[in-house]
Amino acid sequence: MRALLLTAAAFALSGSSEDRATVTRVDPLTVQDDDFARHRDPAEWRGLTVRRAEFTEERGHWRFWRIDNKAHPKGPLWFVPHDNENAGFEAALVSLRTYGGTLIAVDSGAAPGEDGVRLNHAVDYGKPVDPNRNFDSALPGYAAHMLASGNAPIIALHTNAPGFDPTDSHCNQGDPKGDGIISIRFCDDVLTPSPSQAHAWPFDDDDSVAFATYRAGKSPSDAFCRDAMVGADFNVVQERVLISDGSLSNYAILHGLRYLNFETQDRGLEPAALAGARDRLVWMIDHALALCAPGVKPIG
Repeated sequence: MRALLLTAAAFALSGSSEDRATVTRVDPLTVQDDDFARHRDPAEWRGLTVRRAEFTEERGHWRFWRIDNKAHPKGPLWFVPHDNENAGFEAALVSLRTYGGTLIAVDSGAAPGEDGVRLNHAVDYGKPVDPNRNFDSALPGYAAHMLASGNAPIIALHTNAPGFDPTDSHCNQGDPKGDGIISIRFCDDVLTPSPSQAHAWPFDDDDSVAFATYRAGKSPSDAFCRDAMVGADFNVVQERVLISDGSLSNYAILHGLRYLNFETQDRGLEPAALAGARDRLVWMIDHALALCAPGVKPIG
């Protein structure tokens, strides 16, 4: 694993002229971006270094924020791939200050007028790109840039739409129609649920889940932290991976990287709702790290 991450870091620094990133240090108090606009208190940025990075690979032009806890660089890699998943950014920023490490957040504003949306519209041709479906062996620069810090574990943070679409589910097909598949009530050949028995907060919400990813032919228990989270009564979605779908969860398991993915329902931008979603993610982070990464401790 160490060799892989060192290779990724080297690629990001010395790749071709097309895929080498342009990196600029920025003042977070002046960045014109919705995520930063919510954080104009200088105290929130004390000890953090913020850089804007941009690169082009194949048809896509990418911009992302790299935020480092300069006094505590050895913490996890916090990854927020979707610019519209605001509680994910909030939870990552809290956790970066708590545990150290590096935060990588994709900025959809690389395309004019598209800041704060899910997909990257800054493409030369074709459809917009999902930043969490671009971990492709044909596009090695993307993974190299996003994972260049070499930090572990990797912790991805997402929010999702309420409920799920039961059309393709093998269980709970009588549920009301929601969006997507992110729910502890959804199951198919790839995703199987291990639901919380007590349904205590934050798992009183079926859309608050932890993912545990494992290789096809193995057991769900082989997934990093799966047994510990099930034992602690998390909502755990067990994801079986045979061929990569381009997501970081698939990339991580196929490359032997320690990876956790936490999701909760998007409750909107009203401050109390945003804080509530953030706090659900932070709870999962804190408890999973205590269970499965005892070397990652709160700073101070």
